[in-house]
Amino acid sequence: MKLREIKAIETPYAGVDITAYTNEKKRLQVELLNIQQRIIENKWRLVVIFEGRDAAGKGSTIKRFTENLIPKYYKTLELGIPTKHESKNWFQRYERHFPKPGEITFFDRSWYSRALIEPTLHYCSNRKYQNFMNKVLTWEHNHIAKGLIVIKYYLSVDPETQLYRLENRINDPLSYWKISDTDIRARKKWDVFTEYKKQMFKHTSSKISPWVVINGNEKLEARLTSMLYLVRKFLGKDYIPLTGDDIKANHSIKVNGVKFRGLTLQQFSVLQELRDLKELS
Repeated sequence: MKLREIKAIETPYAGVDITAYTNEKKRLQVELLNIQQRIIENKWRLVVIFEGRDAAGKGSTIKRFTENLIPKYYKTLELGIPTKHESKNWFQRYERHFPKPGEITFFDRSWYSRALIEPTLHYCSNRKYQNFMNKVLTWEHNHIAKGLIVIKYYLSVDPETQLYRLENRINDPLSYWKISDTDIRARKKWDVFTEYKKQMFKHTSSKISPWVVINGNEKLEARLTSMLYLVRKFLGKDYIPLTGDDIKANHSIKVNGVKFRGLTLQQFSVLQELRDLKELS
């Protein structure tokens, strides 16, 4: 088993402005919707996990992945504090949320909490931590061998960026609730978390289940880069970033012999879902 297969992605979106970002995001979302259609048609199962420190941008990145997908065929999960039973049966806690054929599951933090935040804050024993580290790749490989597609993102931020975002949350009346005691404690143990992160990369990244590390200091760049990686994983290198193509309202689709033109992405996705489910026949 080849370890330390880590993909540190260099972004083609450095310095992207808001206009280019908005247009590129929509271009990538069209491709993600096409990929979702292939997943539905071929009954594939896709798991996409996002790990990283607090305020690394995991949730906001997932939101950009999903905001134009067909809701029926994906779910986003951010599991809370585990019960004693879940803590003891760690892998089963996540297996029960794996996608059915034709579905995608996005994990905002995943089973790798046991490699990162749990040992950092002593939420699990060293025995449970070692047991996890010894078994996780074999467990993942077994599921991959059964057809599960797994993509593992790690959004990396520096201490200054995280502090800035946490302070913004504290001072924002609409987002102060996102700050918890755990966030503050983890911030104080930055170096401890870093050591566990290094061990995770060293022992849980393989050729068929690599970690994809993305610089999360610039949110717009991180979101686009994450989406680009998934698009290219399914489509190869054919997708060219930042072509400037305007795709705001140029989708078309034929349903029951009638061609609909000039559709927005949301209109297109709704009609495509209805057509594929044969609800208009």
